[in-house]
Amino acid sequence: MEYRRLGKSGLKVSEVSLGSWVTFSKQVDHSEAMALMSLAYDEGINFFDNAEGYEAGESETLMGAALKDLGWSRDSFAVSSKVFWGGSKPTQKGLSRKHVTGACHAALKRLQVDYLDLYFCHRPDIDTPIEETVWAMHNLVTQGKILYWGTSEWNAQQLTEAWAVAKDLKITPPVMEQPQYNLFTREKVENDYLPLYDLMGLGTTIWSPLASGALTGKYNDGIPDDSRLNLPGYEWLKDAWTSDEGKAKLEKIRQLADLAKQAGMPIHHMALLWCLRNPHVSTVILGASKKSQLADNLSALDAKAKLTPDVIEKIEAIMGNKPAERQRF
Repeated sequence: MEYRRLGKSGLKVSEVSLGSWVTFSKQVDHSEAMALMSLAYDEGINFFDNAEGYEAGESETLMGAALKDLGWSRDSFAVSSKVFWGGSKPTQKGLSRKHVTGACHAALKRLQVDYLDLYFCHRPDIDTPIEETVWAMHNLVTQGKILYWGTSEWNAQQLTEAWAVAKDLKITPPVMEQPQYNLFTREKVENDYLPLYDLMGLGTTIWSPLASGALTGKYNDGIPDDSRLNLPGYEWLKDAWTSDEGKAKLEKIRQLADLAKQAGMPIHHMALLWCLRNPHVSTVILGASKKSQLADNLSALDAKAKLTPDVIEKIEAIMGNKPAERQRF
């Protein structure tokens, strides 16, 4: 396992990390969560990602119970939460000072920790002044309840505004962004954010490196009954992969699978390593519902030498979606 700085911060996170979206509570119980987290930790993973919106807080509750029973030294791992979708009442959602603060306290209780290492604004909130959100995050930092704050799925303009507000007020700026990034979703990480890596020292904790599992090749011959695409509440994801656009993507995945086989690795290993080759990626968040699945994904780290420039060139030829280069500030 290698470790990368979270942007320009001093925090070093494992190049791959373990996330809980979909799996914890929905597909994983307490004993399975402990087994997954124990394997991850033993293999060098030191960052565990969560959010108030994952299973309405149940994912954090499950992870917190596992953390308590595992008994790791608190200085040996980092854990996150995200704030935006907390409940149906006006004060239970968005990025107001009220909800940002209340959601932090609730996450601390569910995760059974004294502080959050990373705290993300899960989406932008057009109804709350950015100054209010930045101040709320800064106050939590000064209170010792969070160490670093950032955003998830904000655009470059919104990120720049938040950073500029913090700099102008001389308070704590955002450090990281959690965008989706994979072979099909590249524009933000490779283009939109490009000026921000130097300007604000932005770090990224990327999610869905396997495009909701599609880049494992498991949908190439249809959708398995036990896949997340058949889970209640994820009909939107199933529709995306059964549409005409989704079918075109599946054809590219079949071509990628053939290329990966020629390179001597499975397609999902190639897809994970492709994400890791980007120096602006601080960590790649993995999702798993079984120990064997997590162990398999971790074994991709042993195949880095197989992702040669020639293989990368052939990947780009298949995908045909590399963002046009742009100048930094």
